Amino acid sequence: MTLLLDRDGRAATITIDRPPLNILDIPTIQRLGEAISELEDAQLVVIRGAGDRAFSAGVAVQDHTPELVGPMLESLHGAIRKLRDLSAVTVAAVRGHCLGGGMELALACDLVIATEDARFGQPEIELGCYPPVAAALYPSLIGTGRTLDLLLTGRTLTCEEAERMGLIARRVENLDEGLAKLSSEILAKSAAVVRLTKKAVRAGRDHGFSEALDESERLYLDELCPTADMAEGIAAFLEKRRPVWKHR
Repeated sequence: MTLLLDRDGRAATITIDRPPLNILDIPTIQRLGEAISELEDAQLVVIRGAGDRAFSAGVAVQDHTPELVGPMLESLHGAIRKLRDLSAVTVAAVRGHCLGGGMELALACDLVIATEDARFGQPEIELGCYPPVAAALYPSLIGTGRTLDLLLTGRTLTCEEAERMGLIARRVENLDEGLAKLSSEILAKSAAVVRLTKKAVRAGRDHGFSEALDESERLYLDELCPTADMAEGIAAFLEKRRPVWKHR
């Protein structure tokens, strides 16, 4: 088994289990897509790598040959599309190498949490190719210039550099402790409200301000206001007590 899926209530963890570098070959990528498809009802999905050397050092170079590159890209891009469409909050937990397709996978998540030894890079240019997901995704995250800098030079970013660029949500000393803290903070909230918050932010990500605000307002009035948990949150505040979420 090269990929593990663990469910714990409203949380799920996907572990790429190919140490030491957790290279993504086609069977592992296909299993990743299958695992993501099973998690539509989750509130939180964490993706991490086994061991302490890498989140993932990327897609297997052997799968870039003419007969395999098409199926490889189809599998990888399909899995990343599924990941970005999830209603759950997705978190990449990164230590060590996070390179190539591994970096694309991590940055396709909603949040990246990383330790000081994390290293990020897109070295595909050294193999005479480029990373399609990075080319499509990174300009909206860090701008065209920084994207071209990464993709044309293949240089590696330290954790601090990646954080300064806004690629990392939290830099932590201990990955497990930092992940546990972030997870507990998210899971303590209403699952229904978390989903709608992500939906509103996704509108901001994908549309211009005016259109995104219209969609955010529609979501607020038509989908958030009727929830039991919005009523509970307001009532709890007025009654000076902690809310008891129904997650609906």
